[in-house]
Amino acid sequence: MIKVAVLGATGYTALEAIKILLRHPEVTIVAATSRQEGSTPVSSVHPSLVGRIDLPLEDLSPEEVGSRADCVFGCLPHCASAEILPKVLEAGAKVVDFSADYRLDDAASYLEWYGHEHPDQPRLGATVYGLPELFREHIREARLVANPGCYATSAILPLAPLVKSGLVETDDIIIDSKSGVSGAGRQPKLMTHFPECNESMSAYNVGRHRHTPEIEQIVNRHAGIRPSVIFTPQLAPMDRGILSTIYVKPKQTINEADVMSLLREAYAGERFVRVVDHLPGTKDTVDTNFCDITARVVRGRILLISCLDNLVKGAAGAAVQNFNVLYSLPETAGLL
Repeated sequence: MIKVAVLGATGYTALEAIKILLRHPEVTIVAATSRQEGSTPVSSVHPSLVGRIDLPLEDLSPEEVGSRADCVFGCLPHCASAEILPKVLEAGAKVVDFSADYRLDDAASYLEWYGHEHPDQPRLGATVYGLPELFREHIREARLVANPGCYATSAILPLAPLVKSGLVETDDIIIDSKSGVSGAGRQPKLMTHFPECNESMSAYNVGRHRHTPEIEQIVNRHAGIRPSVIFTPQLAPMDRGILSTIYVKPKQTINEADVMSLLREAYAGERFVRVVDHLPGTKDTVDTNFCDITARVVRGRILLISCLDNLVKGAAGAAVQNFNVLYSLPETAGLL
């Protein structure tokens, strides 16, 4: 069995990861850490785990975590992961990092978008990005994998094949995304307070959401062309799920069938990307590791529509998929 530890085990994505790992046939969870809860059972923080896992929350050093586990799921906040994970790696463990600390290409971009000097700059741009559909062969050889952002996954998967094919203009891409409230994390905030978000939709971080450079840089890594993106996230009154609509201009007249054919060819054989004829909705992918994608051509523009569960394919499910690739296991292990 592969020994796994979960760092920062009190959040929503950590809970989702633990639930998936508990049904994984090759995994035993050996540690769950938290600095806030003391030595209490993890099930006291996540009551859905009562009777399913008997582990205390521990405040372990990075060295202790890295020596106890073969692989560590880092569910720590942005700007905290890069302080701790190098020591975990030095202790011998592999790491799948849920934070944004290793997603971007360079220290200047990280400083611009996250407002902090990066403490582990040599790994920026050299860390494998954890989308197996695009970077599987690189993930196989990695010791540190940067798990993608949820919005970014919903945008990159439909967009990357079209950019790589040279089919679309890359200087005018508009992404409109709607996410459930769990995407904001478990810490209380005014915008996610029930009276504020229930029966209401609102845009936020317009023009300055941190997934914007991630989308641009990762599409560039895959396709060799950096797009220029306008990304608008919106909070939807639901627990979980993301629906993204992407507007792109084709370089020449194209019909809907050709766009769908290109997407199907790009993701042929991919177990967790479904190119569908219907217009997908968030309930189609809730509690699954699927990303559903379709396309329409409207008045000369291509509309790409995708949806996924932000806590699964947008976070914990993607992490387990990456884990499976790291250890040469079936990518569906624990996920189907």
